[in-house]
Amino acid sequence: MIAADHSKNRLEQRLVELETRVTFQEQALAELSAALADARIENSRNAELLRAVLTDLHKVRSALYADPESEPPPPHY
Repeated sequence: MIAADHSKNRLEQRLVELETRVTFQEQALAELSAALADARIENSRNAELLRAVLTDLHKVRSALYADPESEPPPPHY
C-alpha cells in the first residue's frame, strides 16, 4: 500500500508539474502571438511609409531632372 500511495503521489506531482508547464507555454504562446501581430502591423506601416517616400523621391527627381535642355547652362558658360 505504501508503495502504491507513493507511486500515486509521484504521478499526481508529475501531473501538476506538467499542467503547470502547459499553462506557462500557453501564456508564452499567447504573448508571442501578440508580439508577432504587432510586428506585422509595424512592418505594414513601414512598408507603406517606404512606398510613400519612394513615390515622393521619384516626384522630386522627376521635377528636378524633367528636361535637361530646359535648364539654363551652368554659370561658367
